[in-house]
Amino acid sequence: MQDILNHSFFNNTVFHYLSALGMFLGGATAVYVFKKYILNQLKKWAATTDTSIDDFLIITMEKSLLPMVYFGVFYIVLHTLNLSEDFKHGLKIAAVVFITILVVRAITSLVNFGLQLYIVDSVDSTSGEKQLKGIRGLATFVIWMVALAFLLDNLGIKISAVVAGLGIGGIAVALAAQAVLGDLFSYFVIFFDKPFTIGDFIIVGDKMGVVEYIGVKTTRIRALGGEQLVFSNTDLTNSRLHNFKRMEQRRVVFKLGLTYQTPAEKLRRIPGIVKDAIETQKDATFDRGHFASYGDFSLNFEFVYYVTGADYNKYMDIQQAINLTIFESFEKEGVEFAYPTQTLFMAKNN
Repeated sequence: MQDILNHSFFNNTVFHYLSALGMFLGGATAVYVFKKYILNQLKKWAATTDTSIDDFLIITMEKSLLPMVYFGVFYIVLHTLNLSEDFKHGLKIAAVVFITILVVRAITSLVNFGLQLYIVDSVDSTSGEKQLKGIRGLATFVIWMVALAFLLDNLGIKISAVVAGLGIGGIAVALAAQAVLGDLFSYFVIFFDKPFTIGDFIIVGDKMGVVEYIGVKTTRIRALGGEQLVFSNTDLTNSRLHNFKRMEQRRVVFKLGLTYQTPAEKLRRIPGIVKDAIETQKDATFDRGHFASYGDFSLNFEFVYYVTGADYNKYMDIQQAINLTIFESFEKEGVEFAYPTQTLFMAKNN
């Protein structure tokens, strides 16, 4: 038995291999016990709290930290053996690559979690989820590029010349792609500042419609006529934009013209009649009504009221009901609406 234990393979005895295996199994068992009992208890505790930060930390620990600990135990155990320089070098490279991947996964998870929290706290999380895909992919790409540069540098590859070349090339690319980069930065402005979100009805210049898609380069709007309008993000952030989805109440101004033959006592009752017609409508608030001016062929009244909410169909339904009520009231009162007329006076000479 002693001879077997003292038998040597690759500069290490069987006893050394068994000792290394025992240390690895002991370390792995300790990590497994920690995961099985302590970590599971932490999961149950985190499930009872209102915040999601503790859940994220425990999941990150399970997906990134525990594999790193397992590999650390394996790495330390191997170094208790007599290893060749080539094997040590290969093990070092494997360790750097493995740890870099785990760290990048943890960082990307942290970034995604932060963005997710920002979306949840935003006004419209549904549309924010759609925008999150683009910015999440861009952030992941940047993190992996930085990690790749870090990895190559730690592996002994001189990347200073490459970085310098990329810097010069980057300047040339930036000059050639100013419009694209401008739209990219405008995308970040739209994402974080939220002048509009998917589903909002907006007007830009003489164009209007519902926002369907917000991309890294362009934003697409479905016009009232059914066609799709495509705007660059820079055009939208540089324009004066009307967002009707954010409108809490709509101010409505409308005018009525009556004939000059209307008696004065009926003219005095007109503001009260229209006020009653407005106040009978749900979600409509009367503001003012006045005999505003003398027109070429009519006595002009002006009325103002407010409609709660931004729904255009709701506003039109209320306006229609008001118009019908006014028409019925004027019909009962014998009040006539004016329409363009001309009276021609002819003088007869004797």
